[in-house]
Amino acid sequence: MSDEPTVLVIGGGATGAGVTRDLALRGVDVTLVDRGGLAGGTSGRSHGLLHSGARYAESDAAGAEECLRENRTLRSIAGECVRETGGLFVRLSDDNPDYFEEKLAACESIGIDTERLDGGAARELVPGLADDVAEAFRVPDGVIYPSRLVAANAADAERHGAAVHPHAPVESIEVGDGESPGGVTRVRVGGDLDATLEPEHVVNATGAWADRIADMAGVEVGMAPSRGVMVSVEHEGLGPVLNRCRDPDDGDIVVPHDGEVVLGTTSVPVDDPDEYETADWEVERSVAECAAMLPAVAEAPEVRRWWGVRPLYAPDEAGSDRRGISRGFTLIDHADDGVSNLFSVVGGKLTTYREMAEVTADRVCERLGVDEPCETADERLPGADDPTELDGFVERYGGTNPTDSDVVGVGR
Repeated sequence: MSDEPTVLVIGGGATGAGVTRDLALRGVDVTLVDRGGLAGGTSGRSHGLLHSGARYAESDAAGAEECLRENRTLRSIAGECVRETGGLFVRLSDDNPDYFEEKLAACESIGIDTERLDGGAARELVPGLADDVAEAFRVPDGVIYPSRLVAANAADAERHGAAVHPHAPVESIEVGDGESPGGVTRVRVGGDLDATLEPEHVVNATGAWADRIADMAGVEVGMAPSRGVMVSVEHEGLGPVLNRCRDPDDGDIVVPHDGEVVLGTTSVPVDDPDEYETADWEVERSVAECAAMLPAVAEAPEVRRWWGVRPLYAPDEAGSDRRGISRGFTLIDHADDGVSNLFSVVGGKLTTYREMAEVTADRVCERLGVDEPCETADERLPGADDPTELDGFVERYGGTNPTDSDVVGVGR
């Protein structure tokens, strides 16, 4: 590895690994570092939903269209990193029928494939669905296994010349020294790497931790992270993802795994994405609300629980639960703040990581004078058809994460 990479990417979640892969495929000398194993932050502590866009259809049409495009792209390139389950938006008898109609119409306007079902047809599709389900409609949701997805991106980046270093935390950043006044000049990295790097450009892709890296460089981002709980319980045979068709609230998503379902989630503001309280009421409420759709989960044995922190970007946010913050993404060019070679990419969703990476790589390549197209939407990920190969990548880069620890590596 060169101590002078052209681009240093900080943060080994989906977005950081995606940026590294994208730049490597364009022939850029790029190094990725993360303080822990890859996908160990938000990416690997999510509920793993592959969004169809339906969740945002009536409130954020552009974001929903972005989800739909990337949903289709991931189904094409990611193979065993995703699971095609389909999804179902269900309305209980006390839920607002006007909201149901608005969401269904918005999905159809955007081009999301839907199929309307009455309560009986929905229960036929999903055995055990609550008798209180009045109606539903189908959408092309799915499931993402983030440990595999991130590791496959990293492996492809390395195959194209990138250097990938898990367990390599950034310790300090120097700005404005030497020949590049106003830019990052040196980045001290500890852990397994233990080196001082002198990159031409730096991409801060650390999600909910973006403010910490920005602060080292003397700039601000403005994250407004919120925590959410996921509870995995024993349950056999759920086919599609279940979504409660109401304004987003606690406990409105059930994600199927083999022999388990993941119930979630809550939204509680946190000040520190590493140090935050967790509460039993979050688990109890998530289970109870999800049980309104699928009653058997109320008494199902719990397998595991975990909390994740959403990387919400809202420098002026003053809300109480942060559910209203956009799930879109933002690329910040810190040249506007006096640091000429630093970018922060924040916000977004796991489903849209590849597009976030493409937009970021486009901007970096423009700055570098690199005139190569993005290939990540067309080039299939390595190991996509071989779960054993994918799980080998996961082990290489730090092991599995809570979202998919019941699936990834099983039977190896």
